Amino acid sequence: MVKLLSFEEGVKAVKLARRAIEKYLNDKIVLKERYEGVFSEKRGVFVTLRKDKNLRGCIGFPYPYKRLDEAIIDSAIAAATEDPRFPPVKPKEMDEITVEVTVLTPPEKIEAKLEELPEHVEIGRHGLIVRRGAFSGLLLPQVAIEYNFDAEEFLSQTCMKAGLPPDCWLMEGTEVYKYEGQIFEEREPRGEIVELDAKSYC
Repeated sequence: MVKLLSFEEGVKAVKLARRAIEKYLNDKIVLKERYEGVFSEKRGVFVTLRKDKNLRGCIGFPYPYKRLDEAIIDSAIAAATEDPRFPPVKPKEMDEITVEVTVLTPPEKIEAKLEELPEHVEIGRHGLIVRRGAFSGLLLPQVAIEYNFDAEEFLSQTCMKAGLPPDCWLMEGTEVYKYEGQIFEEREPRGEIVELDAKSYC
């Protein structure tokens, strides 16, 4: 059983992500802060940045390869500087950007008949990973709620995120994994931090 983060730990995670970004943007220094407890465990994590409620960067580790604190720091810096969809964040932009951290449970392969895969995906609870050959794509649980996807559309969108045809989840040889995530975010830049229920995500 994977231990969930307490609210206090979630607040610490978001503050760590913001500090990591600002330290790197201002001083080109990667934070070396390390914490005990859940932060010493290997966890998957994504850091999402938003400006005026619009996506400004999102990068992370779907699998638990690194300590959570280290994964947060690396994901935060990458979300601000390496997301290929956006130009790198400028230091002054951080006054307008909110930081969100999603801590993931280990991905679990869905073992089911292809046509029954949607029955094993609970919208608002599960995020998805689709893998086929060298291609891989991930969508966070909150994405399905934000865009009002049903389970089939969520599967199709995850396929397309991997650079694959939208119906590839119905093809033999495609692997589909599900996972859950805890979401903590700033209400406003450097403001109150709250834990979100993906089902009420907007």
